[in-house]
Amino acid sequence: MKIVTEEFFIHKGEFSQSKELNQILIEIRTAIKSVSWHVEDSFIINPIRKGNGVVPIKLNFIKTLVSFGWKAEKRMRLAEGMNPGPIDIVKATSYGDFAVEWETGNISSSHRALNKMAVGIIQDLIIGGILILPSRNLARYLTDRIGNFEEIKPYFSLYRNVIVDSGVLGAIAIDYDDFSDKSPLIPKGYDGRSRRRKDLNNPLLGTKLSDDLSSSEK
Repeated sequence: MKIVTEEFFIHKGEFSQSKELNQILIEIRTAIKSVSWHVEDSFIINPIRKGNGVVPIKLNFIKTLVSFGWKAEKRMRLAEGMNPGPIDIVKATSYGDFAVEWETGNISSSHRALNKMAVGIIQDLIIGGILILPSRNLARYLTDRIGNFEEIKPYFSLYRNVIVDSGVLGAIAIDYDDFSDKSPLIPKGYDGRSRRRKDLNNPLLGTKLSDDLSSSEK
C-alpha cells in the first residue's frame, strides 16, 4: 500500500522536533507499506465500487507496529469526561503516548477520531496522534460511505487553529498500488467498530495476512 499525502495540523514544541517523533513516522510509514492484498508486498484491489470491506486492510499495519513495540487496542482516556473506547495502536514516548487510528467508519467517525485526539493533546493526555484514512480514489472501492481524506480535508483549518504549546496531530491518506479483477474482494461482515475487537485478536496473535487471504478464497 502506498502513501498519497501527509498533512500535519499541529506541529509544535520539543516533541515535534524530536528523534522519537522521527522514529514514530518511520515506523508508521513502514507499517503502511507492509499492507498487502492478493500478492505479497503489494496491495492489489478489485475495482468494484463499494465491493470491498475495510477492517482486514489494516491487519498487517497493526501487526507491523506491534512488532516495533506499539500496543494495540489500548484503552485510554483521550478527553475528560469521554470514554472513546480502545485506540487502534499506541506508542509510549518520553513525552507521553502517541495514538494512531486507522479509519474503518464513515466521515462522522473520522471527525470523532480527530476531535478526540485534538482534545487529548489540549488536555495533555497524549502528545500526539495521526488518523490514517483512504484517499477518495481508494474509498470508492470500499464499503459505502467510508470516510476519506478529501472529504474531511476542508475541516483541517479548524485543527490548525488549535492552541497548544506542544503536540503533533495529522492525517495520512493511503491508496492501492494497483488494481485487478483477478484480486479477491476484501471480505466484509465485520466493518465498523462493533465487532472489530474480537476479530482483530487472531492477527495480533500471529495469524498472517496470507492465511486470511486463503480463508477468504475458500
